[in-house]
Amino acid sequence: MNIGIIGLGLMGGSLGLALKKFSNKYHIIGYDHNKKHQKEAISLNLIDEIYDKFEDIKGCEVIFLTIPVDAIITTINRLRDISKDRTIIDFGSSKSKISNSISKDIRELVVTAHPMTGTEKFGPTASVDGLYRDKIMVICDREKSGELQLNRAIEIFNDIEAKIIFMGADEHDRHAAFISHMPHAVSYAIANSVMKQEDSTNIIALAGGGFRSMSRIAKSSPNMWEDIFRQNRENLIEAIDSFSRELDICREMIEKREWKALNQWMLEANRLHNILD
Repeated sequence: MNIGIIGLGLMGGSLGLALKKFSNKYHIIGYDHNKKHQKEAISLNLIDEIYDKFEDIKGCEVIFLTIPVDAIITTINRLRDISKDRTIIDFGSSKSKISNSISKDIRELVVTAHPMTGTEKFGPTASVDGLYRDKIMVICDREKSGELQLNRAIEIFNDIEAKIIFMGADEHDRHAAFISHMPHAVSYAIANSVMKQEDSTNIIALAGGGFRSMSRIAKSSPNMWEDIFRQNRENLIEAIDSFSRELDICREMIEKREWKALNQWMLEANRLHNILD
């Protein structure tokens, strides 16, 4: 089966690595408008071959879109003339706008998915072997996808050892706002607040593991996250407001020296890791 991957950065490159383990089953073809990414993907053995022309990728049985969310919408529209036995799978981090924007004449060809994994790095050199292994793969609005397309996606996701769950696109976007998108906004805010107060010498000297962990994802691509914030705007605002209220509660307790209440507030937060660990 020929599998095309449009976008050869972290997600696309890591997907290519995972699928190349099945050399007797899949032939991996890459497409990226960035010529440097094309060369790196080939040299790093992330894919089997590269296509220079977008029209050629339409011949693949399965086409993955591992590109920014706004570009996903544009690209799906460019694929409207593909054969009805093809499968398009997008990996966008926001789902509702993508799902609802797909033309009815090809909607059943598309599986809208979101792998809950990644790093703050980007480009082909950021590709990680095993990035999808044991990670959640959310398939959204599965009832809108054709049986052939859904079964193909599930088979591939099982091959890369992802854990599949099903969810509506609107439900996904609200949860993602709190669990993924808002933490990115917070990380950018932390980085900016420190940069505006401290000189670089103090940052290097005093920044310990806690600061590095919380600011790490502020290294993520601004172009990619601007698109995600735009597509999931309403849910993200709700999540930021919720975070701001909690921060205000913390500030007030510190200001009023309510140390026992502050301790209890922290204990309540500790409970999160009873769920995660």
